Amino acid sequence: MSDTPPILLNKRYTEPTVFTAENLLRDAKRQKSLKQMHVPRICVLDPDGDIVRWLIRTQNILRDPNWACYHTDLSIFVHEGIRFGVIGCAVGAAFAVLVAEELFASGCDLLISITSAGQIARISNPPYFVLIEKALRDEGTSYHYLPPADFSHISPELFSILSEAFMHTPVVMHDGATWTTDAPFRETDAAIAHSRELGIMAVEMEAAALYAFAEAKHKAVVCFAHVTNQMACAEGDFDKGVDDGTQDAMQVLAISAHAWLNHQTIS
Repeated sequence: MSDTPPILLNKRYTEPTVFTAENLLRDAKRQKSLKQMHVPRICVLDPDGDIVRWLIRTQNILRDPNWACYHTDLSIFVHEGIRFGVIGCAVGAAFAVLVAEELFASGCDLLISITSAGQIARISNPPYFVLIEKALRDEGTSYHYLPPADFSHISPELFSILSEAFMHTPVVMHDGATWTTDAPFRETDAAIAHSRELGIMAVEMEAAALYAFAEAKHKAVVCFAHVTNQMACAEGDFDKGVDDGTQDAMQVLAISAHAWLNHQTIS
C-alpha cells in the first residue's frame, strides 16, 4: 500500500484528456436529436436552486430543450439587460466542475457560482456574501486539475474587477477565503478551529474545485459564498433574506456581469 493516497498518484497535468465535454455533448445531441445551441456568454451555477425556483415563479422561465447535459436543466433569463443561463442544484465540487466543463464547451465565457455557506469567522450575523478570493482544497476534484497546494485562487484580474465593483453597492459583500469540503456533515470542532486559524470566513462545497478548473483551463470563474447559517447549531438558522435571498443574489449577478462586460469592452 502506497503512503500517497490514490488521488495524488499518476497525475499528468499537462496531458490532454481523453474523455472531453465537447465529445460527450456531441453524442448526447446526436442521441437526443437536439439542435446545435450556444449558451449565453454569462452563466450561473445555483447549487441551492433558489434562484431557479424564484425565476420560474416570477418570470415563468423554461428549460432550454436543446441543452444536451444528461444530468441538469439549463434555463435562460434576462436581468438588467443581460442574458444569463442558469443551472440549479449542481451541488458539490465534482458536479459543479462537470457542469462547468460542459458550459464552457457550449459557449460560456464567464461562470458565476453563488452557493450558500456556513459561517466560520464571526464577522457579523448572517446573511451576507463573500467574494471568494481563495478556497481551501479539502475536496477531491481540484487535485485532478492542479498539483497539490493548500488553496485554489480566483484569477487576480477578475478579483480586482469584482472587488472594485462591490466597493460602493448596497449588497453586503466581504472578500476572503473559504473552506471547500466534500463532507458537510463531517465539519468537526477541530476542523472549524483550524479553519479559523487560517483566517477562513466560511465553508462551502464548490469553490476550490471551480477555481482549480478555471486556472487549469484558463476560464473565467467567480465564486460567491452566501453565508446563511451557523451550521444549524441553534434553531432558526438558514434565513437567507427576502425570497430566500434571491433579491440580493440577483443584485450580485447584475453587478458582477456589468463589471466584467465593461472590462471586456475596455480591454
